[in-house]
Amino acid sequence: MTFREELQKQRWDDHRYYHHNRINQFLHLLSASCFLTSYGLVFFHPAALLLSPDLLGLLSPATDLVGFISNTALVWLFVGLGAVVFRTVHLFKLMGVQSGLVWMAKIFTDPFHDIKIYQKAPYYILKGEMYDTMEDWYDDVPLDQQT
Repeated sequence: MTFREELQKQRWDDHRYYHHNRINQFLHLLSASCFLTSYGLVFFHPAALLLSPDLLGLLSPATDLVGFISNTALVWLFVGLGAVVFRTVHLFKLMGVQSGLVWMAKIFTDPFHDIKIYQKAPYYILKGEMYDTMEDWYDDVPLDQQT
């Protein structure tokens, strides 16, 4: 498979196995919005994410709520990035370099993709449609993978 085909397959598997419920889709929409906000905030204060002596010195104790929130955000940022790197390298060994890189690309682009495909989830919930029929996905999925 090409990189793009494998990415499409991983997205399809993710959607059909875990995201066919509209409540789950709505929660992914909220999560994706939070991630995109976080992605944007990283660019507003990059020097403090990378050059802060507190971070490299294992973060000195916060003296106020803002400091606590900032320290917590930095810790989670680096834990999250470390987890993505660890899983990517793990997939290199299990499935090959391309599969690992595809998974990493999927993880980093999921917030954009989730907003695109789940933006109507609240509308469907209000209509009482709790499950996605996934009809709109079948045009993009090869016949041998439609189960």
